[in-house]
Amino acid sequence: MNLDIHDAVVMAVIVTVLGAILSVWTGVRAIRKGRKVAYYRLRRKDVAGGWWTIVFAAVLVSFALLLGRFAEPVAYTYFPPSPTLSPTPTISLTPTISLTPTISDTPTITLTPAESYTPTITVTPFVPIAIEAQFVSTVTPSPDAVFSSLKFSLTVENYQAVDPQTSFQNPIKQVFVTYTYDKMTDGVQWTMVWYRDGELLNYETFPWDSGTGGYGKYELTLPAEEWLPGTYQVVFFVGTEWKKLGEFRVTGNLPTSTPTPLPSSTPTFTLTPSVTHTPLPTWTPRPTDTRWPTDTPAK
Repeated sequence: MNLDIHDAVVMAVIVTVLGAILSVWTGVRAIRKGRKVAYYRLRRKDVAGGWWTIVFAAVLVSFALLLGRFAEPVAYTYFPPSPTLSPTPTISLTPTISLTPTISDTPTITLTPAESYTPTITVTPFVPIAIEAQFVSTVTPSPDAVFSSLKFSLTVENYQAVDPQTSFQNPIKQVFVTYTYDKMTDGVQWTMVWYRDGELLNYETFPWDSGTGGYGKYELTLPAEEWLPGTYQVVFFVGTEWKKLGEFRVTGNLPTSTPTPLPSSTPTFTLTPSVTHTPLPTWTPRPTDTRWPTDTPAK
């Protein structure tokens, strides 16, 4: 049976709690028994011993809390964990040519599938040239450096993934990746590259400064509307050599933002005064002309 540090801490906490329960039970029995003693000094001695036993139980409970909170991180400081090596992917077999069937007496109709599966070619991950140009470290990477399998989750406690998954449903804002490592060298160039459907999404590269072994975590934080559905990959490099690759998927539709309506403007109309036509003077008829008497010819 293999017992690691985590299991040992859990066992120590359980034993301490059981000891506290036993101390409380013993103290209560001593107090009850002491109250029945007739002699004052003996009764006082038994009751005092029972109370001290209960106080010791409280000390055990406090010790159990300290063990559960600090024992494991302190132990990993002196005994770095040795992460398990990820299994090396086996080479896929090349499909053999199928034999051509002979013509039967009654030919049958062979259904042709609408879509045939074409296996994709697996490419060895490499550091993009633009990122490699930013390297500043001159320390030679150790070929023995190893990383454990990458775990993805939405929350992390004490460098441990809470409910790790390989598929996340929108809406999300950030994804954590947790891992363990061993035989690393401080000062060596370390690079983490994020991809989405094969396209570069984010990256970090800097000289390593986290010691030879232990636990690690990183997070990718994006606005909710940028978590597009697809396949996300994260690749770890030590120098230019890739050490570990992890993958998860994001599904579901992106959250839609409600546009804020702009205040509508009320058009104002300026009345332009119209031209006032001045009436022309009206024509006043002349007074009736008085005709002059005409001469009457004499007969």
